[in-house]
Amino acid sequence: MTDRIDQPETETDILDRFVAFSRDLGHPDRAWALLAEGNTSLLLPEDGDPAMLVKASGASMAVATADDAVRLALGPVLDLVDSHAGGDAEVATLFDAAALAGNGRRPSVEAILHAVCLDLPGVVAVGHTHPVPVNALLCSPSADALTRGSLFPDQIVVLGTEPLLVPYVDPGLELARTVRRLLREQLATTGRVPKAVYLQNHGMFALGSSAAEVLRITEMAVKVAQVLLGALAAGGPVYLSDEAVARIDTRPDELLRRAALAAQESTTDRAGTAHGRTTT
Repeated sequence: MTDRIDQPETETDILDRFVAFSRDLGHPDRAWALLAEGNTSLLLPEDGDPAMLVKASGASMAVATADDAVRLALGPVLDLVDSHAGGDAEVATLFDAAALAGNGRRPSVEAILHAVCLDLPGVVAVGHTHPVPVNALLCSPSADALTRGSLFPDQIVVLGTEPLLVPYVDPGLELARTVRRLLREQLATTGRVPKAVYLQNHGMFALGSSAAEVLRITEMAVKVAQVLLGALAAGGPVYLSDEAVARIDTRPDELLRRAALAAQESTTDRAGTAHGRTTT
């Protein structure tokens, strides 16, 4: 089960879910997104043209409110990404229109990359953060250690086996175009959407079928980064063999664990909406 539930949600339900998602990901104790860093997005369950809710520019996820959610149609954003023409002026026009049609708030420039991620099969929630251990690797010569292989079984269960590392590109339209191309290439090669997209010298994007899955992906990516930092200090990481990774990735008990996690995540999402959950 994913965030695309059969029962229609009210506008208040969706905003509550967005606020809970943003506050969970931006909780100060986690230090994944300080001050106004990072952003979140949810695909809106609409029958018409696809759209998303995305965090407004300058808002802190730790204390997000419904006023920090901006509705943005995906179609015009993706058309601009795919056109390979236009630039900052065209982005500003789209964002100005979103502000005028909504509550006057503008999305950040990274909303373009959220649109690219939400256009992928099965992705309905995206979280962008800058966790310190992850960025310690992304800002080092060992950035590719995050995608070179798998270190332990839980990493495979939660993050999958095909995370994507993107060389540094200035955030905005060109970054979105670069990531869209790399995602399409990876999807064509592996048949899978990566759970984690690492941006060199920048941060990470977690792509999930629910807000709770995005939280779990980010948690595991932080753990992997911490383990890697320790392993690099102790002589270098020892990755599992390709055979071991393939076996863990397809073992019936590990598939059962994935299903159990998915069930827990969808329950968490429903409870957060039903009870108007916020994280303080």
